Amino acid sequence: MTAHPREIGTDMTLLLLLVSLQAPPRRRRDERGDVPGWVLITVMTAGLVAALWAIAGPQLSQLLRDALSSVRG
Repeated sequence: MTAHPREIGTDMTLLLLLVSLQAPPRRRRDERGDVPGWVLITVMTAGLVAALWAIAGPQLSQLLRDALSSVRG
């Protein structure tokens, strides 16, 4: 005797329901105090740009002026 496809789907639904009811509840993680990754990356990038600009600012400005003057002709 073969099971009707509708009965198999119902059995699977009941099985999934029973498994989900028996699973322990998940605890919500408290994230207060954690720094999200994107904030850390943004701050570190800004720090690197500021450090490079402080060290090589005059050279970078001169390099940009030379490049623009060579394009103008």
